[in-house]
Amino acid sequence: MLEVSELVKFEQEIAELYESGQIKAPVHLRDGNEKILKDLFVELDIGKEDYLYSTWASHLHALLKGVPAEQVRQDILEGRSITLHYPEYNFYSSAIVGGISPIAAGTALALKKQNKTNRVYCFLGDMAFRTGITHESIMYSISKDLPITFIVEDNGKSVGTPTEECWGKITTKSVFDLYDQLSLQSLTNVVYYKYDISYPHSGTGVFVEF
Repeated sequence: MLEVSELVKFEQEIAELYESGQIKAPVHLRDGNEKILKDLFVELDIGKEDYLYSTWASHLHALLKGVPAEQVRQDILEGRSITLHYPEYNFYSSAIVGGISPIAAGTALALKKQNKTNRVYCFLGDMAFRTGITHESIMYSISKDLPITFIVEDNGKSVGTPTEECWGKITTKSVFDLYDQLSLQSLTNVVYYKYDISYPHSGTGVFVEF
C-alpha cells in the first residue's frame, strides 16, 4: 500500500499535468484526507477481493486499492479521471452524484445471495449522501443485512457549491446523526469523516464564491 507522501505526490503531479494542458478532460483532485483514507483502508481491512465503488474523485481510492500508479496516471492522461474502472481490481467509479449507491448495494446483494465472503465499500461525497437514492440504498442494505459499508467523505462541497448553502445550513454530520437515531439499528454500515480540501471542485486554482 502506498505511503501518505506518495498519495500527496501523485495528486500534485496530476495537478501539474492538468495546468500544463496535457490533460484534455475534467480532473477532480483531492487532498487533506490522505492519512484518513489510508487509515480507513487498514482499519476496514479493504482487501483485493472486496469491491470498491468510488466517486468522480477516485484517484486516491484506486491507488489504495492496489491499482498501479502508472496505470492510473495513464488513464487520467487519456481523459478518464472521473470515470476510472478497473474490473481486475474490483474497482469502479461514477461521475453521477449518488448514482453509484444502488449499484454498490446491488453488488452486495449478489454477494450475499451467492454466499461470498468478500465485501463492498462505497465512497460518497457529502452531496451524494443527501440524495434520495443513497438514502434508499443505505436503508435497504441495513434491512437486508448486506455486506456493504458506505463511507461518507465530507469536504463541505456539493460539486462546486458549499453543501450547507444548498441545504439550509443543515450540516452533513447532523444528517448522519439523525440517521443513527431513526434507524432500527445503528448505522454500523456507514462511516463518516470530515476533511478540508485546498483544491476547488475541478482541476486546480482557487475556489471562488459569488
